[in-house]
Amino acid sequence: MNEVEVWWARVGQARPEFVADLNAVEQQRYAAYRRDADKARFLLGVTMVRRLLGARMSLPSASVVLDRTCPDCGKPHGKVRADGVELSVSHSGDWVGLAIGTAPVGLDVEQIDSRVEVDGVAGMSLAPEELAELARAHDKPRAFATYWTRKEALLKATGEGIAGLQSVVVSGPDQPPVVLKWEGGAVQLADLEVGNGYAAALAVLSPEPLNVAVDQFRV
Repeated sequence: MNEVEVWWARVGQARPEFVADLNAVEQQRYAAYRRDADKARFLLGVTMVRRLLGARMSLPSASVVLDRTCPDCGKPHGKVRADGVELSVSHSGDWVGLAIGTAPVGLDVEQIDSRVEVDGVAGMSLAPEELAELARAHDKPRAFATYWTRKEALLKATGEGIAGLQSVVVSGPDQPPVVLKWEGGAVQLADLEVGNGYAAALAVLSPEPLNVAVDQFRV
């Protein structure tokens, strides 16, 4: 059984004193954000990683060693990594999420916005068979968000990013989450409940069945 922890927190839980636990690179990234909401999301995501791993390792959160080296360019903006665990951080709107597992894991959460012109975005991110299914959806924004989070969760697990969205085909939004076409190996996919107005999904690169434990992060 593949055990994965998913932790959720609200942006309002971020506190200025959390900055003291950031390393030099994280503090530079934090300072580079211009909007307060973006600062809060980044700060809370790092704090969740540091505090939850620190509790596991019996270390102060500031002492947890994290690696964000990009495999393509070597700069520190890649997927966060730590020894012995696989991590994925996602945020949208009022929510910040963290997935912790032993196999490569990807978490994605998206706020559903009915004002977005879905067809234009879908044309650049969905495969033809997914577009055909989307055209029949009663609630297009929610259907598209379900497609997006399932596909993005998989690409976060691989570390590829959104450039490969159209190369991945997943089941329709009214069907159980399954990867139908992908050139990689075995993957487990699950939809997650976050709250009204949001869609979320989890992907794990493993042939083993998935068991997800969900909890709220508290500070």
